[in-house]
Amino acid sequence: MRYHRRHGWEISASETTPESIFLDRRAFVVGAGALAAYAGLARRAGADESDPTASLYPAKRNEAYALDRDVTPEKINLNYNNFYEFSTSKHLSADELKTRPWTVTIDGLVEKTQTYAIDDLIKTMGLEERLYRHRCVEAWSMAIPWTGFPLRALVEKARPLSSAKFVRFESFLDKKSAPGQRSFMPWPYVEGLTIAEATNDLAFIATGAYGKPLAKVQGPPIRLATPWKYGFKSAKSIVRISFVDARPSTFWETLGPDEYGFWANVNPDVPHPRWSQATETVLTSGDLRPTLLFNGYGEQVAGLYKGLEKEPLYM
Repeated sequence: MRYHRRHGWEISASETTPESIFLDRRAFVVGAGALAAYAGLARRAGADESDPTASLYPAKRNEAYALDRDVTPEKINLNYNNFYEFSTSKHLSADELKTRPWTVTIDGLVEKTQTYAIDDLIKTMGLEERLYRHRCVEAWSMAIPWTGFPLRALVEKARPLSSAKFVRFESFLDKKSAPGQRSFMPWPYVEGLTIAEATNDLAFIATGAYGKPLAKVQGPPIRLATPWKYGFKSAKSIVRISFVDARPSTFWETLGPDEYGFWANVNPDVPHPRWSQATETVLTSGDLRPTLLFNGYGEQVAGLYKGLEKEPLYM
């Protein structure tokens, strides 16, 4: 029998939380009461039933990634999302997002530029399920059963040159179907990681959640999941992954450089300019709990930031 020693950052499957921003118990109760009103939206938020990869779900769970809390109920997750491409409201619809056909281009400092049809890519990577904490910069948290594959595997597939220092992720741009992209914001959405971050065991490419392909509001057909960072680092609906030698100018850093930085590592001791990060609201219960450094994943990621103490690591 194989024995797995639980790491300090791991949490139990009973504590996964929904993606919402309730700042106190009263707000949570009000939000919970609103769920019924959004039941129709939750049904419409589901993945396209004709998804060619649907038969790959549910994938086998990787038990090395466990939780110390309940998984956030799917109906809550689908009814409380940040997806600014479609709306600034948490209770949004992304029905107009067309996820087929969809391609992902890998370019930049690589041996050869490659473009993959999304279904071919998903079918060849080998899927697994992982339970991850999710901490929003807005001071709420949830727990999600993502399905996908390690980002490290995609980096290896890309065969980057030694001069590549960062990975740049670019989301889709379609102002016709995504009304939020008609705003003043610096679209398309761009995020970035260092090569070391991208090849860390925790960095994950999600293609599904809750045992099925990603729902429209979750950023399908392919998105990032970096659980030690604030949620805005996990770019949704990715169409291009570029290997570059300079730090990318990311979406929120460009929009609000005084409030959001490149690193965005969870840290209870560094407040957002407009609110504290010392505690977080657990969405399923509305309880406040202390925020953990690196969202509790310090054992695996703290070493990535040695020597960077003077950097604004946690903006």
